[in-house]
This record gives sequence, structure tokens and C-alpha cells, in this order.
Amino acid sequence: MMSVSSRSIKHVFSKVLGGGMILSLFAVLTTGCAQQSQPVSYKETIAPLLTDHCGRCHMGNGPGTQKSGLAMDSYEQLLKGTRIGAVIQPGDATGSTLLSLVEGRADPAIRMPLDGHNPFRPDEIKLLRRWIDEGAKDN
Repeated sequence: MMSVSSRSIKHVFSKVLGGGMILSLFAVLTTGCAQQSQPVSYKETIAPLLTDHCGRCHMGNGPGTQKSGLAMDSYEQLLKGTRIGAVIQPGDATGSTLLSLVEGRADPAIRMPLDGHNPFRPDEIKLLRRWIDEGAKDN
């Protein structure tokens, strides 16, 4: 894989675009990279996703909580998991049961949300995967 420095990018753009626009374009391009490096926030991103997609069954004394023991009312409850164990393996999204169920990898018949109501979009699954791989922190 070729490594490209910011200096070489600036040089190329300055030749192509001229000096005036280069700083603006470079700022726009590098801002997107900086945002991607920010960790996914549980409080700002993951908790609202779980409330939206899982809350009907796994918050309060919902049917999913009654059946499996998995409550998602708090970070601590989420990490506790079900009656049979954890559903999140911090740092290992692929090995996390929650992600397997959301993606339908475990068994399509038990893909979550179970009734197909309000399924996770691919970009939301990607955020959930990234949060777990980043250590599933309470941030």
C-alpha cells in the first residue's frame, strides 16, 4: 500500500487547482478523516440506536427481557447480558452474540428485532460493530 503524505497531497492539489483553493479543499478532505477516528459514543450513538430498535422488547419489563433476561435500560444491564451470559464481547464484534443476532448470522429465524419491526440499517450495524470492536466503552 502506498503511503501519501499530506505535503504531497497539498503539492498535487496546488498544481491542479492553484494556490487559493488548496487550503479549503485540503481542510474539507482531512476533516472527514478526523471524524472517522473519533470513537463511537455509547451515550450519543449506541444507546439511542438500541432504544430505537430494541426498546420495545428489551427495556422495562418487555417481552424480550422476560424471555431472555436481556435488559437494555442501562449500559450495565446490556453488558450483563442474558440469563445464559454476555451478548457483547468488548473488542470482538464478530464474537458478540448481539451483533450476530442483529445481522442474522446466528439463525435468520431469530434475527433481531425478532418480528422484523424497525430493523437496523447497514450503517447502524457498522456503528454497532465499530463500538464493540473499540471495546464497547461506556463513553
